[in-house]
Amino acid sequence: MISRLVAGAAIAPIALVLAACSGPALPTQDTYGPNPRLPEPRKSLLPVIDIAPAKGWPEGQKPVAPAGFTVTAFAADLAHPRWIHVLPNGDVLVAETNGPAKKPDGLRAWIQSKVMAKAGAKAPSANRITLLRDQDGDGTPEVRSAFLEGLNSPFGMALIGDSFYVANTDAVVRFPYQAGQLQITAAPQKVADLPAGPINHHWTKSLIASRDGSKLYATVGSNSNVAENGMENEERRAAILEIDPATGASRVFASGLRNPNGMGWQPQSGALWTAVNERDEIGNDLVPDYMTSVKDGGFYGWPYSYYGQTVDARVKPPRPDLVASAIKPDFALGAHTASLGLTFYEGATFPARYTAGAFVGQHGSWNRKPPSGYKVAFVPFANGMPSGAAEDFLTGFLSPKGDAWGRPVGVAVDGRGALLVADDVGNIIWRVTPVAP
Repeated sequence: MISRLVAGAAIAPIALVLAACSGPALPTQDTYGPNPRLPEPRKSLLPVIDIAPAKGWPEGQKPVAPAGFTVTAFAADLAHPRWIHVLPNGDVLVAETNGPAKKPDGLRAWIQSKVMAKAGAKAPSANRITLLRDQDGDGTPEVRSAFLEGLNSPFGMALIGDSFYVANTDAVVRFPYQAGQLQITAAPQKVADLPAGPINHHWTKSLIASRDGSKLYATVGSNSNVAENGMENEERRAAILEIDPATGASRVFASGLRNPNGMGWQPQSGALWTAVNERDEIGNDLVPDYMTSVKDGGFYGWPYSYYGQTVDARVKPPRPDLVASAIKPDFALGAHTASLGLTFYEGATFPARYTAGAFVGQHGSWNRKPPSGYKVAFVPFANGMPSGAAEDFLTGFLSPKGDAWGRPVGVAVDGRGALLVADDVGNIIWRVTPVAP
């Protein structure tokens, strides 16, 4: 009780005092799209803190989808579900996970730890992947099984042939897999190490296989906001790594991506896309998160610049040589929205306008007033590129009082064309389908 009172006494004044330093917020639509507005940075001694307290869903409440769609709880009573993977036979795998336990080091880290606890992000990790099987297609799984246990903050998953891959926070591991099995008990085989260590600021490691199964791609977030822990602690971080699953050899595929998470192969172009969380602490509207196609060898600016050549003056020493080569992202997703999940719609159930478009799980802000994110957004695509404004697709995660009833993270399309959304505050997997004619 004392620690909670102390934490509240410390956080509340900081939030109130620094809210005045955040400056006016731009209209939401101005921080989305191919050319977001980038106001002058507003740096303050401590960050603006405005977090929606995690409450969970009241009885009878659920997210809101557009007209013509219905939302149901596919699975409930999960333990911090973060990521979803759908197997070829339709089985749905859910990573019930959280970051490794660690003691905050310093005042800033202590405050951040208390804020994350308020947001529902400090529960112990279940370190489990759960299998859900809906055999009759009624939207309710008849089978629920502990598919894999004893993992280390698992996140991304991929299947190549008869090998199932998991991105733990510190390594990609492999297990033998047979179609239809409900549980894997075999010991993991390490494929490749992933950057972790004592800081491990961004612990989530996403994973996707190439279309031909010859390569794996793993996301690794930065070890800081803007390299304040030193660039020596950012080796092979803020990057997407390419891994050869046969040999374990890996290389940096793309860099300068502060915290990439969701990845997907755009159906029309075949290009790899990722959703990226950008930096904090320079104002309500900086820097917009984004999704972008990822070029082999591409550098996307972090920490030295953002949105191409916009220099971040906080980073010393500067690197004008790298800034000159920084690639401008393709599509902004709003400032501080914490855009994590990304999937392209390739099902046959939704109306045709959704085909090949991107669904993005926006976990929600902590460094913006008013809050942003806390929804699933949809971005239409044509000819392999965004073709219109971002749309609110699944909302209602914030209560009228500003509490977080839920927070969306991973998104996926199931075998019957429904959209699945992992909600790590509600501890639910939501399922969105068109209303039957």
